[in-house]
Amino acid sequence: GAVEAMSDRLCIHSNGAFNKSLSAVDLLSCCENCGFGCRGGYPAVAWDYWKTHGIVTGGSKEDPSGCRSYPFPKCEHHVQGHYPPCPRELYPTPECVQQCDTPDVGYLEDKTRANMSYNIYASEISIMKEIMLRGPVEAIFTMYEDFLRYSSGVYFHALGAPMSGHAVRILGWGELGNVP
Repeated sequence: GAVEAMSDRLCIHSNGAFNKSLSAVDLLSCCENCGFGCRGGYPAVAWDYWKTHGIVTGGSKEDPSGCRSYPFPKCEHHVQGHYPPCPRELYPTPECVQQCDTPDVGYLEDKTRANMSYNIYASEISIMKEIMLRGPVEAIFTMYEDFLRYSSGVYFHALGAPMSGHAVRILGWGELGNVP
């Protein structure tokens, strides 16, 4: 959720001049107050970290690019898909390495920072306005057991116990079969 929305906002606000992805592993491993590494964390603190410390660029394990690429392979969480299933145990959180994967990119020079970090009111209108004016947002919600069987369309919680919090990037909004 966080670095995807941050990367989109950088691209939008630079009119496409910045078209790289920010490094999820840089945020995950170097932001000590953001939470619990691979076990999740606090999105608002991640946005504050971007403003105060900056985040370098980085791609995926399958498509490495930028300063620090994600070290773990793509995998499917709880569903059948294009990638192999994720391991049952979470990966250990990588160490914070303040250097790029390749020597031709300088770690400190590669960092970008946000001008500001803020929360918006959790209403549909506020979220829609923020997306229209500034780009995608990150949201958190409680994930229930039935979400593991969700595959497409508009998700509604119907049954099952709460499992954990989940952070996502919201790109836009609309209706599907007259359901907002």
